[in-house]
Amino acid sequence: MNDSDELLDIVDASDRPIRRRWRSQLDQKGIDYYCRVVNAFLINPEGKLWLPRRTANKRRFPLCLDMSMGGYVVSGESYDEACQRELQEELNLEIDRIADYFLGYLTPVDDGVSAFMKVYEIPTDTTPDYNRNDFIEGFWWFPQEAFDRLRSGEPAKNDLLKLLEKFYGSMPDRSPF
Repeated sequence: MNDSDELLDIVDASDRPIRRRWRSQLDQKGIDYYCRVVNAFLINPEGKLWLPRRTANKRRFPLCLDMSMGGYVVSGESYDEACQRELQEELNLEIDRIADYFLGYLTPVDDGVSAFMKVYEIPTDTTPDYNRNDFIEGFWWFPQEAFDRLRSGEPAKNDLLKLLEKFYGSMPDRSPF
């Protein structure tokens, strides 16, 4: 454990907490448990998604494309609370009534994603003032542009393509405004 370590709830196959573990322990080999995360996509009036590239110093998925925001739900925190905290930490965004922006709930059991997760979509007409410790750059792309880049081998966080396909794969490019 270190000063920036987070205590997380480990959950069973029904998303019920069964024990707690420090985040630094999650990357060990032979993982046989699940945790909770939140992800969000920023979408502009043109229907483009803002997708950032992670910094080179990230322990997992360095220099890979990522969801607009993503992070763990810490022990005792709700998904909505985690989303609000992570939006502030990573993108300097203050969002009230985050539940209004809920897009979907996915599970490792049913959807093949890496963790239990709630996904949100945040309408915005500005590029975020992102945390330079998390991201080195970001791009506004229509979902189809993102699909094309990911399918042609652009390095990305493991769940990014799954989330894009789930929430934007069968939709034409659109605007939420």
